[in-house]
Amino acid sequence: MSWVVWLTGGLILAIIAIVIVLFFHYYNRIRILYNRIEEAWAQIDVQLKKRYDLIPNLVETVKGYAKHEKEIFEKVAEARKGMISGSREERNKSSNQLTNTLKSLFAVAENYPVLKASENFKLLQEQLEGIENKIAYARQYYNSSILNYNNIITTIPGRWFAGDRTKHAFLTVPEEERSPVKVKF
Repeated sequence: MSWVVWLTGGLILAIIAIVIVLFFHYYNRIRILYNRIEEAWAQIDVQLKKRYDLIPNLVETVKGYAKHEKEIFEKVAEARKGMISGSREERNKSSNQLTNTLKSLFAVAENYPVLKASENFKLLQEQLEGIENKIAYARQYYNSSILNYNNIITTIPGRWFAGDRTKHAFLTVPEEERSPVKVKF
């Protein structure tokens, strides 16, 4: 009889130990994934700040050649201003607006052959292209981190240990940028 009690007690202790280990494992895993999301957003902020700092140089270079294109410069300044403050969603929206406005700025530059040939302009354009690629990668990494986090808090057994944590939203492309690009010759 005593071995049955001993065996039952050992089984209960083993189950309790397994539950405790699972709890700590999933609690730490969820916390790590949440921290990864925060780090991924910080990386996006770093790249947005680099772009924010580079844009005045680019604008001043283009301004010297295209003095009558005032509207584009105002749009760049407005979008740039919105990138530095506000919520994540507002900064992301301003970043998307800035991307569209920079396309206009480069289109203006196409009309000025001397500007296109300028080493300063080429260097700034290359730096900006590199930053845009890094921003795209950082956004991709952010969304991957969101996916991992959302998966662990919505699947079993992670869901049992997630508590009141809610899913994070992915960064998405604005509707106007989803349509195919129209190329005219």
